[in-house]
Amino acid sequence: MVLELTKTDKVIKIVDELNKLYKIRKFLNNDPYKVLVRTILSQRTRDENTDQATKNLFGKYKDIYEVVDAPTDDVEELIRCSGFYRVKAARIKEVSRILIDQYGGEVPDNLKELVELPGVGRKTANCVLVYAFELPAIPVDTHVHRISNRIGLVNTKTPEQTEVELAKIAPKELWIKLNDLMVQFGQTICKPMSPQCEMCPISDICDYC
Repeated sequence: MVLELTKTDKVIKIVDELNKLYKIRKFLNNDPYKVLVRTILSQRTRDENTDQATKNLFGKYKDIYEVVDAPTDDVEELIRCSGFYRVKAARIKEVSRILIDQYGGEVPDNLKELVELPGVGRKTANCVLVYAFELPAIPVDTHVHRISNRIGLVNTKTPEQTEVELAKIAPKELWIKLNDLMVQFGQTICKPMSPQCEMCPISDICDYC
């Protein structure tokens, strides 16, 4: 039986229950540049491929200045496992050069300037705000979009619409936690195919179960 709760109460319950299962992770020591690059690498690929490509790249080139001077074909080879590696290598080099030329090698900490960088959309920008600067934002990737609709928090067609609707119902103090908790939940229980409803800690508030 699905509990009758407001959508805001559902969000609070979801975060509370998922917090019992998962720890909020830190990526790349919250280094803004590395978080930005990792998020670019994550586009249209699986999480494990993102992790491997990030490890390969920063295992050889330690910072923005080494990356921008690295041979493009070497960067391509290091990130090949992430898919679309030629496009991503060119994008990483382009963004790195802009950051050096316009921002002294630093990554801006606001949405407006982040989305002005080539290839950086709202999801990527919001990931940087959350995982690098620990600022409230709601990055909506495939997991967050799928789970939010499946549970019944939103009824949207695009990640951008999901972000807008979640921002209306989620208390702002929970925004930082939402993405990471839902991603881990989506990887382990609420999977794209055959979600494991019998293991789900929030099945009592889910429209799908």
